[in-house]
Amino acid sequence: MVRLLKKYWRESWAVARRILTELFRRRRSLISWLIFPALILMLNGLITAERADTTVSTAFEVAAPPTLVGAALFFSCLGGGVATVVSEREQQTLKRLFLSPLSGISYFLGIFLAHSVIGVGQTLVIFAIALIAGADFPGAAWPLAVFIIWLSILAYVGLGFMLGTQFARRTEDVSALIAAFGVPLMVLGGAFLPISLFPESLLDIAKFNPIYHMTEALTDALLDAENPLGDGGGHFWFLLIFAGAMVIVGWLSYQRMLVEERQL
Repeated sequence: MVRLLKKYWRESWAVARRILTELFRRRRSLISWLIFPALILMLNGLITAERADTTVSTAFEVAAPPTLVGAALFFSCLGGGVATVVSEREQQTLKRLFLSPLSGISYFLGIFLAHSVIGVGQTLVIFAIALIAGADFPGAAWPLAVFIIWLSILAYVGLGFMLGTQFARRTEDVSALIAAFGVPLMVLGGAFLPISLFPESLLDIAKFNPIYHMTEALTDALLDAENPLGDGGGHFWFLLIFAGAMVIVGWLSYQRMLVEERQL
């Protein structure tokens, strides 16, 4: 068992290192993924401070969680995950992997590890800016918050696997997918507008949106000192189940893609 785990770790880290090396060589994507959440956080924080007539520090406390899991991780982990899978198919990398002893589990975990590194960087940038602006995060259930961020990355990568293997054949398809499905989900998830401003009709729809549950779960963990899981832990449990489901869906989609690639 230990030998098998070491094998998976070694193969997964090799895949992650290769993906990160390519990103560092290009640099543009990494720089964009760092600039984007910083700008969104500052815009959300300043707009919230002005429209809600509150202090800048409080506004940044409220804006940081949805900016991170609703916007930053969405584009880097879901959009980046889709782009990675599609580029691997276009460059015929998968066909070369068939000739190696690399397992499908290691390949999936490798992509997850690579985007986890990016997600950690975005998390540090967002909370550094929020703390500089005076944010305090009175709830600060940090172990729970870290777990929620990890679940969000896992859910996005799994969903990215499914979209990348089933609906995107070329790199150009990635932008269309993100624009068609992603942006409305981000808005409904509170990434750009505070959920408190939503009418009841939109709140009823938002309850079916996983991004909404991500943002609410992380907000409860960081801002609600008395009840970090929220009322009944509904948002957290929804995210936990959704992340598990996306891993299964992503794995099945990957297996289907392997069958298709072997036939080409």
